[in-house]
Amino acid sequence: MTPLTSTQRLAARLKGDPVDRIPNMALVMQFAAQQIQAPLSHYYQDYNVLCEANFKSAELYGLDIVDAISDPYREAADFGARIWFPTDNLPICTEMRIKDPSDLAMLPMPDPLAIGSRMRDRVDAVRLFHERVGGTIPVQGWVEGALAEAADLRGVTQLMYDLYDRPEWVVELLEHCVEVEITFAVAQVEAGATIIGLGDSIGSQINPHAYRKYGLPYEQRIFEAATRAGALCRLHICGDTSKIVKDMAQSGAHIIDLDWQVDLEKARAEVDTINPAIALCGNFDPVTILYDGPPQKIIKATNHCRAVGGPNWLAAPGCEVPRHTPAEHMHAFSGALVVSDGE
Repeated sequence: MTPLTSTQRLAARLKGDPVDRIPNMALVMQFAAQQIQAPLSHYYQDYNVLCEANFKSAELYGLDIVDAISDPYREAADFGARIWFPTDNLPICTEMRIKDPSDLAMLPMPDPLAIGSRMRDRVDAVRLFHERVGGTIPVQGWVEGALAEAADLRGVTQLMYDLYDRPEWVVELLEHCVEVEITFAVAQVEAGATIIGLGDSIGSQINPHAYRKYGLPYEQRIFEAATRAGALCRLHICGDTSKIVKDMAQSGAHIIDLDWQVDLEKARAEVDTINPAIALCGNFDPVTILYDGPPQKIIKATNHCRAVGGPNWLAAPGCEVPRHTPAEHMHAFSGALVVSDGE
């Protein structure tokens, strides 16, 4: 068939229509920076570097997305948490914004468009993506889920205690966070994002009842706002989400990422009972399959996911592409996505 643009390819695949190849929706962050030999601190703090790294990755490996995802501390930094950026390593939160429950009363409501803010840097990345490739390649913005943001502000361990010791206080914190995330998501859509990804990895670390109470309702509100603004929505929860797959399908996401610990075939069956139109994305192990290889193993894993992921399955490893993944492994993955005549 005639080659499609990435935008056409994704739109067709989401409807279950024929495509020339399965859309490659892999998340590249450290890996993208590596493609232009940029220090990670530059990638995280300068949208021009982030964009160039994504453009290069899409060009080299046939990605069907350019992505403003980078690290989980965009919003936290603008709330007032102290973030340290080692020259060429992951950012580190050196001081939590909420060290005592009383700090919540003084928590600001940061503006995603404030000059010099980390949220504004991401909005500017989305705008540059849109100016360069808007209409031909999907542009993905990104926000933290309210519960994930609460963990960024409070610390994961302390928030876990809070869920038991002061659940009403947690709800108050979540209400504060969700309003900022909604504003941030809509700002990115207005700048040109056609997809809003939402990371809520703490959702795999709590029991399903807690996820349904403290995670899902806030995801729903963010996705409702993003959808109303005109974007597709993509939910990403790292780790084993086997027990909450059906709940995730009620989040309002059009695309759900699944990590490698989840049985993709079972997940497809569960999601079908809620909404067969939801596309599942993933989910082989990014380390033992994609990074370690060899190429034949990558092709086999990709073919398995294609076979069980459903007619709208989207291609990606279960989570972020590791930084030093060999180029030949990425080419093996993208090569396995070509659709043969009559398939």
